[in-house]
Amino acid sequence: MLRLETKSAGDPLVELKAAFDEHDEVVTKRLGDLERKLAAQAEQADRVETALNRHPTAAGNDRKGPTLEEKAFIGFLRRGPDNLPDAERKALTVGDNTEGGYLVTSQFSNEVLKNLVEFSPVRQAARVGSMSTSEILIPKRTSRPTAYWVSETGDRQGTQAAYGQERITAHEAACYVDVSSKLLEDAAVNVEAEVSMDLAEEFGRIESTAFVLGDGVGKPSGFMVESSVGAIVSGDATLVTADGLINLIYDLPAFYRNRGTWMMNGGTLAAIRRIKDGQGNFLWQPSYQAGQPETLLGRPIVEAVDMPDIGAGSFPIAFGDFQSAYRIYDRVGMSLLRDPFTQANRGLVRFHARRRVGAGVVKGEALRKLKIAAS
Repeated sequence: MLRLETKSAGDPLVELKAAFDEHDEVVTKRLGDLERKLAAQAEQADRVETALNRHPTAAGNDRKGPTLEEKAFIGFLRRGPDNLPDAERKALTVGDNTEGGYLVTSQFSNEVLKNLVEFSPVRQAARVGSMSTSEILIPKRTSRPTAYWVSETGDRQGTQAAYGQERITAHEAACYVDVSSKLLEDAAVNVEAEVSMDLAEEFGRIESTAFVLGDGVGKPSGFMVESSVGAIVSGDATLVTADGLINLIYDLPAFYRNRGTWMMNGGTLAAIRRIKDGQGNFLWQPSYQAGQPETLLGRPIVEAVDMPDIGAGSFPIAFGDFQSAYRIYDRVGMSLLRDPFTQANRGLVRFHARRRVGAGVVKGEALRKLKIAAS
């Protein structure tokens, strides 16, 4: 409007030029606002793309290279945190804990858990989940409703089910593995896979014992020491008998029996493979299909080294629906501490690992144990 005041009032050309100038200013301002919005949206899209690339399970992500966190973790294994580039050290520091360890990448943790199944055989039969707190409460029915036959006009009786809770607490499991310094320095070796397998083997060893025989003090509760799990005698003071196995399997309700799995160690399995029925047929049946387990009386067998041996008064065999009876809950998180000093004189780097897991029997009625006894 200042332009109009300096020109002759009422001049059409002057007024037209002023209108064009004012329009140009408005358009320029709007274009500037639009450019700033587009720049902000582009920056946001870059952040989203970066976040997606850091998670290999994200939909549509078919990346071929390692993420920044994975590169940092592999560098941590090989060289330690002090020798990492700043960007990788910052990515690793995200997982820093109060004890000087570093939380492993989700891919590494998942690989350890997958390999654990090979070394902790109870995981093959039990129900496995995860927990986000230090303990988990599972509702459990302790008594069922009772109904009665009545006449047409007879009095009805009230009844109701009762419920309790099973508490499963996460306990800390820890171990260490020693890795050759030369192996760590060799870029051609998948050091992440090597450490993963070693940790899975060690965690599987201690877990297997706890899941079978653990007393619940500082460790998970084992199904073989649970008082709610019933026992059937073998029918012989020192041996496993065919009648004892048949009695054991049919002592369970049909629902659990038809979903049941045998649990025993290799020595017991060898003894059972020699047992025949009255017609001379072996009770044990081999698997003729790849990937399918061997069977005993039509049900699969899981070999667990921590199960007791056959002997007078021992409980060498368990049978039942482990999916219903036994729960394993992995607490989120695993941390790793790199120790290059303790075993330096042997050319080794020691990795201390820790994680937390809880387990216990939630339905003792779904399992049975075989006791070696005549009666």
